[in-house]
Amino acid sequence: MNTKKAVCFGEILWDVFPDEERIGGAPLNVASRLSSFGIHTKMLSKIGKDERGQKLLTYLKNNNVDTKHVSEDENLSTGIVQVSLSPSGSASYEINYPSAWDKINISKEMKQSVKEADAFIFGSLVCRDEVSRSTLFALLPLAKYKILDINLRPPHYRKEILLKLMQLADFIKFNDEELFEIAALLGSKYNSLEQNLNFIAEKFLASSICVTKGSYGAVFMNNGNLFYNSGFKIKVKDTVGAGDSFLATLIAKLLQGKKEQEALNYACALGALVAAKEGANPEISDEEIENFIHPE
Repeated sequence: MNTKKAVCFGEILWDVFPDEERIGGAPLNVASRLSSFGIHTKMLSKIGKDERGQKLLTYLKNNNVDTKHVSEDENLSTGIVQVSLSPSGSASYEINYPSAWDKINISKEMKQSVKEADAFIFGSLVCRDEVSRSTLFALLPLAKYKILDINLRPPHYRKEILLKLMQLADFIKFNDEELFEIAALLGSKYNSLEQNLNFIAEKFLASSICVTKGSYGAVFMNNGNLFYNSGFKIKVKDTVGAGDSFLATLIAKLLQGKKEQEALNYACALGALVAAKEGANPEISDEEIENFIHPE
């Protein structure tokens, strides 16, 4: 069986909650979940020479993510994010700057890994610093299939860079708030999600656009066709990482040849199960997902 390959580029860090620290960063969350589905996944990032960095490396290796492109920075610390949760479990973030992951330098080996991958997954947050941003823009022309995970974390984004990333992407993932915000930035006068989805689709070359809607599921446009899942009822513990697991699952299932609707349903189920548990990367078995999608 031909194992599919993915490369995830960007921030790996610690989410610091009022009572504990948890491993996080959207690209790391996506990488570990992709790997759990048997996708051969490499992480491209940077850590500090510190205990937090070593723990991140150990975590990635334990989750079968290739870490040969995770380098160490002599001067900067491993990234941390202060997370505060609202009573409903929604998260807000204060992201340390500069962190080691802001200074990801390019290498020949990195370029080769991106060329060989079936999917190259990157987010908008990593572009806040010129060093990591220039590395990303040098790697993008080498990638076969470019997946952009929009992560609007004020004040860490600029309109012109977002637009450049969206112009280069084959697949763009938003949450509903991000879709409306970016559509408005581009001059959309529409109020409905579908109208704004079409508005974005007409402006960019991406063949796939996905919009998550929290507890209301997701909409997936692929080659002009729309697929819907209206979500699963769960009791939310915290939403941290739910969207990342959703994206990783959708990508994994599509890479493995599943039809769009089946891939979307599976991804929505997994995103819901993550939101029902603590932390960004809880272990969830295939059996648990199947029982959740098709209860007895």
